[in-house]
Amino acid sequence: MTTATRNELRTLLARARRLNGELVEGAAPLSDTVIRPLAAVVGETDSVTVEPELGEPEQRLWELAKDATRLRAGDDLPELQEAVAALQHLACVFASDEKVLAARVAELAAIQGVSPMRIEVAPDGPYLLSNPEQLTNWLGEPIRTFPQMALCRCGASEMKPLCDGSHARIGFSGAKDPERVPDQLDTYPGMGVTVTDNRGLCAHSGFCTDRVPTAFRAGQEPFVAPSGARADEIAAAVRACPSGALGSPDVSLPHRDPAVEVSKDGPYRITGGVPLDGAADREHYSLCRCGQSRNKPFCSGMHYYVGFQDPPMSQEPSLFEWAGGLPALTRMTKIFYGKYVANDELLAPLFARMSPDHPERVAAWLTETFGGPLLYTERYGGYDHMVAEHAGKALTEEWRARWAQLISRAADDAGLPRDPEFRAAFAAYVEWGSRIAVENSQPGANPPPHMPVPRWWWVCNATPGSRISALEPKTERAVTLPAGDEPLGFADHIKPLFREMDRKSMSFVFDLWSHADVTQHADGILTRLRQGSMPCDGAWPVEHVDAFERWIKDGCPA
Repeated sequence: MTTATRNELRTLLARARRLNGELVEGAAPLSDTVIRPLAAVVGETDSVTVEPELGEPEQRLWELAKDATRLRAGDDLPELQEAVAALQHLACVFASDEKVLAARVAELAAIQGVSPMRIEVAPDGPYLLSNPEQLTNWLGEPIRTFPQMALCRCGASEMKPLCDGSHARIGFSGAKDPERVPDQLDTYPGMGVTVTDNRGLCAHSGFCTDRVPTAFRAGQEPFVAPSGARADEIAAAVRACPSGALGSPDVSLPHRDPAVEVSKDGPYRITGGVPLDGAADREHYSLCRCGQSRNKPFCSGMHYYVGFQDPPMSQEPSLFEWAGGLPALTRMTKIFYGKYVANDELLAPLFARMSPDHPERVAAWLTETFGGPLLYTERYGGYDHMVAEHAGKALTEEWRARWAQLISRAADDAGLPRDPEFRAAFAAYVEWGSRIAVENSQPGANPPPHMPVPRWWWVCNATPGSRISALEPKTERAVTLPAGDEPLGFADHIKPLFREMDRKSMSFVFDLWSHADVTQHADGILTRLRQGSMPCDGAWPVEHVDAFERWIKDGCPA
């Protein structure tokens, strides 16, 4: 580090400390994510005195972010990158509107300079993501990006996927576990394809064992049976392996733009050859996000064993969320057109001239239809474009029925949810949508113009959690009831009698965890409890029913 750079860092630190005392809302982020890393470079006491700056704190924060970015453009110190990432994010949080925010991101990008997207691993700290091209959540929805970002890898951040400095507070270590599975590349020659496998790199996502279990055998040795399935199925599993543990000299990977996916309850999945710590020798890999991997920075599957979880989906998730988002729908449409349509005597001629991106187009349509982002409208033109795609094709009922039959098989292969609620809604839409497509394709058809893309929903209130599966293990109610004439209260005694699964099964009528709702419907609930028809997985013990009845007689106290 040059003397000039050190002096500039000292000035940045002094300005950040002064601002930290005035920017009340930003106190915690500045202390943990800006002041701490800068102080680690120049020392806690090695600072300078700066003259008071003019302007509101938010404007001074913006100036500080720009000055820090200018310094970062000429120096790649990990601590500086971490501080710059926090300043860029916080300065943009204070943008007055979307237009100002977009302008700030563009200005910061111009200052930082255009360079290829890359990831650096800060020692015992976050992933430093520079110039990200695409960052999405597990549903395929874009996450706001900034020229410099710091992504959490300790698992403790309260603002995931962004780092909030938690790694320093908890003493996170980025060291590999000496007991980890060692790197070892094994080769398995097969009849149609040779497979290579590195168990030490595996993230245990289950993409191979779930989809081609006869070739990738969980719990068996050898793990890979290279002739245990069709060559195209094995090749597809190799391409889909998110960690890069599986490979093959016979399988070429598709071209993919550099991207980072924040998977659900799991690792960051990187594709498109994003350089890691300066090396660009991996087309794809998975980075630990729970902080517990034995093979840091790579994921070893420990997120599953430590119960690492992102915030849960909404109480009534959309079909898009429940399906698994754009990645799952795209996986299904690629299987559908590549495996089923291409090999079907009836449908193959019909789709022989489809565009190469047709599976992506159908996935975008389903994304929008199932309640996700407006991808089809924004990218392809919305409902009018879809109608035009079918106009004049004179589709037949035979074609439609085969299409509906095979896309259901593709949904199975792609691992879409198999629960009755999702499949009822999925099948209903496939029937409804495909029949309208046939109708709109007939000669002389005059479909109404400028209609919105339909938004499909659950069928007849059959939403996830609306019933208790017959395969669900029965859970006991952990509640202690007062003895004798001791008073009963809703919060302490009645609410705990209703499990979360009971609440979900009745959510279409009322909320069993709401004192007001249970009081309003108390007599009806009591009748069903006496009949044994609520909850639906078995009657309550007599003492619980008696306690509920006594609570009603006492006036339903809170």
